[in-house]
Amino acid sequence: MPRGESSGEAEEKFARCELPPPADRSGTIARALAKKVRTPAPPKRPVQAPQRRDPKRARGKQPTDDRRRLWIIIAVLAALAVAGIGSALYFALRDNGTSSSSSSAAAPNTFNSLPGVRKIKLPWPPEVAHLQDRLAPLNLTANPTEQLAYHIHQHLDIYLDGKHVTVPQCIGIYGCYQNFAFITELHTHRTDGIIHVEAPSNKHYTLGTFFAQWGIYLSKDCVGAYCQGYKWYVNGKQQTEPPYALKLEPHQEIVIAIGKPPATIPSTYNWNGL
Repeated sequence: MPRGESSGEAEEKFARCELPPPADRSGTIARALAKKVRTPAPPKRPVQAPQRRDPKRARGKQPTDDRRRLWIIIAVLAALAVAGIGSALYFALRDNGTSSSSSSAAAPNTFNSLPGVRKIKLPWPPEVAHLQDRLAPLNLTANPTEQLAYHIHQHLDIYLDGKHVTVPQCIGIYGCYQNFAFITELHTHRTDGIIHVEAPSNKHYTLGTFFAQWGIYLSKDCVGAYCQGYKWYVNGKQQTEPPYALKLEPHQEIVIAIGKPPATIPSTYNWNGL
């Protein structure tokens, strides 16, 4: 109970729920704030001024890089183009050379190892003792009659030191005409040098096939037992590849000149409707 009040006055105020006024504390809060420790400010750091971009320099550098990349791309494309042209020329020249001169790259005539193929001097009669053994390797068959579905002709002239050599009849005809047994797709009927290709389909044979069926050795150096060198021609044009690789086509005039060639090389033949 505050001083100066009677007990009765105090009880009356209590009954009216009157509280004594609060004490003045402003001095206490001010002193508390004065005693609060402040956080020290961070040290000052040197501030770097922003660098000023040179728009002219930035614009000038990019085209230079672009031009450099462009030249690199052009150089690569040019190199590829040169390589492609070189490859095309190489294969074109190689293929062109193969058709006219392939003697150095041609494989040996494997038909020379077949039974009955003879490395002999003239005369050259057809070899028939082992003919049937040679048919399958030569892709020929023993037919009871001529097969005329595919029928073409070539003419063969052979010379030995300028003298004409007879190509015998009945090459590829077993038993000839007196004791006929069979006929193959590749044969001669008479001694006129005409080669007949008579097959049931469009088959391709070579001059090497014909000589092997004949039973006569043929290589790039030898014809039969004659190995002193020879020249050969197709339609009057001298050839350089081995003759055994020649594919037989319609109306070829084929000449083989062993040793000294004749004065005139035949270039055509009178086919008389063949």
